[in-house]
Amino acid sequence: MPDNGVDRRQFLKGAATASAIGVAGCLGGGGDEMQLRVGTSAGGTQDVGLAVERAVDQESDELDYSTVESPGYIGTLYRLDQDQFNAGIVDNNSMTKAAEDRGSFEDEGVDMIPYQGFYAFPYSIYIVARDGTGIETFDDLAGANVYPAEPGYSTRATTLDVWSQDPTADVYDEMNIMDMGVDDAPGAMEEERIDAAIAYGTPPVRYTGFVTEYDARVDVHYVEETDALVESAESYAGAGTSQIAYDDWGLEQDIGVDEVFTWDLQVNYVFHPDASDDAVYELCRVVDEHNDTVNEGEEQFNDFESTEDMLGAALEDDTFPFHSGAVEYYQDNDAWDDSLPTPE
Repeated sequence: MPDNGVDRRQFLKGAATASAIGVAGCLGGGGDEMQLRVGTSAGGTQDVGLAVERAVDQESDELDYSTVESPGYIGTLYRLDQDQFNAGIVDNNSMTKAAEDRGSFEDEGVDMIPYQGFYAFPYSIYIVARDGTGIETFDDLAGANVYPAEPGYSTRATTLDVWSQDPTADVYDEMNIMDMGVDDAPGAMEEERIDAAIAYGTPPVRYTGFVTEYDARVDVHYVEETDALVESAESYAGAGTSQIAYDDWGLEQDIGVDEVFTWDLQVNYVFHPDASDDAVYELCRVVDEHNDTVNEGEEQFNDFESTEDMLGAALEDDTFPFHSGAVEYYQDNDAWDDSLPTPE
């Protein structure tokens, strides 16, 4: 899931290919008003986008929806800024960094932050340790060999962002952060070169591939969260938090707890400010009224019990207004929260 694995240079290398998409007409207006070209990274995120595309094909006679592969969540934000498509699937952490010129955006920022639309899915993250390491709580990770996923992964970036701030920075500073690909990590755990690693996926659906592999090869146990970890996760604007019953979303082995505390990479549909209100409204309608159709195509997409659930990962800062087409849909369905930001 290398959704965060792109920098400005990589983006520019791919820009020539992306330009073939065609800027003209993709931002709405005229005969293309009901068209959405949706940038999405490869892997699970693209699977979600394709499931939404199939649902639109089946349930809407008006909206023309097309999935366009993009190099990661950060690449999607760069390309939205370049008007190369008018919608995208991105995570809140990348949105926050783009607005604050942090991380990949520190040297090369963007002029436009896309408008919010609706919650697509989470990647929920916690940490486990190999049995026999003596690691029981988050504080015990000081001095340990810790694997927070492959460099470039959004889950890794979000995890390190949470850990590296107070009050967990002191423990983080003493960790030996391991840099390797996800294909090598299960073997490194089996060879006792990794003491602890993140476990993540979309509850209650699935865990990501390398987690299921080390689950099958290595005995692990839950690393108990500390008050400091909870505080760091809850105070970090780019992540959500959850308490999840292990029976509802467990590995294939008993890790010694009934519940896990997770920090969550929250992934949303976002829209270019110039995207057609009607097109955004219609997409909101399809994923709400025909949520079961989307889930049949990809169960990783959120299972909305109500229209309000579509706002479940909303960024509340005025920097991140909701697209007016989405606002209208929520208002029409008595789901809008007046405390959320709207365009000026």
